Amino acid sequence: QVQLVESGGGLVQPGGSLRLSCAASGSIYAMGWFRQAPGKQRELVAHIISGGSTNYADSVKGRFTLSRDNAKNTVYLQMNSLKPKDTAVYYCHADAYSGPTKYGYWGQGTQVTVSS
Repeated sequence: QVQLVESGGGLVQPGGSLRLSCAASGSIYAMGWFRQAPGKQRELVAHIISGGSTNYADSVKGRFTLSRDNAKNTVYLQMNSLKPKDTAVYYCHADAYSGPTKYGYWGQGTQVTVSS
């Protein structure tokens, strides 16, 4: 069983920055962040696999950076040049294998609000 602990959300003005952290227990194959705005579907923000390959949603490319500290089993989402449309609940997600079976795990979510 994997547990994810998120931190770092909050209120920021447009153009500002925030950093989200997600610490995982157990052995993780891939980690990333999704977000869900009111009335919208949950969408991928950024994702990194154990080999280091990272992908981003087009809407955040050039503004957000996802990094991973393997020693701490933690990922960090550095969010710069934030826009009101980035307002959402951000959820950490992790994939872990138990034998040949892959399981997905979700964090509890952290609110990010971009507003003046």
